[in-house]
Amino acid sequence: MLETRRICSFSEVNCAPSHSRAAGPKWWRKLHQTAVAKRFRYSRGGIPKILINPDAVAGAAQPPYELPNIHVEFVRVEPPVIPTSLWRGVGPTHNIFVVESFIDELAHTAKRDPVEYRKSLLAQNPRALGVLMLAAKKGDWGRPLPARWGRGVALQFAYGSFAAQVAEVEVGVDGQIRVHRIVCAIDCGMVVNPNTIAAQMEGGALFGLTAALYGEITLKKGRVVQSNFNDYRPMRMNEAPIVETHVVQSSEPPSGVGEVPTATVSPAVANAVFAATGKRIRKLPIKGLDAVR
Repeated sequence: MLETRRICSFSEVNCAPSHSRAAGPKWWRKLHQTAVAKRFRYSRGGIPKILINPDAVAGAAQPPYELPNIHVEFVRVEPPVIPTSLWRGVGPTHNIFVVESFIDELAHTAKRDPVEYRKSLLAQNPRALGVLMLAAKKGDWGRPLPARWGRGVALQFAYGSFAAQVAEVEVGVDGQIRVHRIVCAIDCGMVVNPNTIAAQMEGGALFGLTAALYGEITLKKGRVVQSNFNDYRPMRMNEAPIVETHVVQSSEPPSGVGEVPTATVSPAVANAVFAATGKRIRKLPIKGLDAVR
């Protein structure tokens, strides 16, 4: 969970973040004695020796934007009895949702286009700006859509890569959400196999979309209610949107791909829901939320 409190001025596009707090289990403590952690701990640019659970604040502590002040805290909260572990995308999956949803709200408050607002905060970050504008161009940003349709955008820096997504969403009068199209742009450094990148972006986007729309585990009398895919719903084949991947050619060292799109898709879809309905999504999963009706 990431709680964000920020102070912003809107003379133009200035944003001065003041305080963000992430809360969750410190799964890194459970992992750090393993061979996996030891291997990464002493690798170049690997896990800090202080082991403060860097992944818990990933996506929040180092956003791609030029922000004059930023303060991020991590508060360890262990759920009683329930064991927790890793999930594809890990920390950025919740942090990027909060940060990019809030950036979108700032753009709306400043009466700025969401892409243009983000662009104005990226003067010192050409790689982030590159993926943002590529996704906007390929995603037909600004082209008119039918009523109750909307486009949303999200940008992130995680796993050493820069990525942006544009989601095209339709919201029915009954609140049902249909994601028609997701356009991904990624700068992951030097490209070794573009087909692998496309496969990871497509699979990761659908994995994250399942979580954003439906992913929920509930407990009753101390036991998990869901038992299989009949009551823990994944994306169905007939629901899957078109996913397009556009890769920035780069000579930078190769960086992460597999978990990147999982984190970007939820804020892109939530921001598209706002564009379609004027209603904000501040909680996931979206299913059953009265906010979209």
